[in-house]
Amino acid sequence: MGIGGSDMYRQQILDHYKSPRNYGEIEEPTFTHVGENPMCGDTIEMDVVLNDDEDTIERVAFRGDGCAISQASASMLSERLQGLDVAELQAMDRDDIIDMLGVDISPMRVKCAVLAEKVAQDGLDIYFDELDIDETTTED
Repeated sequence: MGIGGSDMYRQQILDHYKSPRNYGEIEEPTFTHVGENPMCGDTIEMDVVLNDDEDTIERVAFRGDGCAISQASASMLSERLQGLDVAELQAMDRDDIIDMLGVDISPMRVKCAVLAEKVAQDGLDIYFDELDIDETTTED
């Protein structure tokens, strides 16, 4: 798998991979966005519901397919995002995701780990008319 770290964190990743949290769809989300990591074949589609003021994330659900790192990251992030200010989501970077996973990620696996974060951030930017793309990719 190319990850190091304590067994506890590895077990947490496997748990989220085998039993993902918030997996599925949300009817009438504020926005839905999809992304892929072509190098590994990971895909993530995320539904997000914002509060009425559009400044807080109320609910998140995701669907996807891919390696344990990408799917566990999406599951863990879906839990973390609920109740978060949209500004906090926009301020997240790869180090936040790697810290959330709790393991050392090889350079080849970083794109797997950050895919869900990029999908959520890009989806938000598209919703607020700050970005004009159809799909997120970790290729760039």
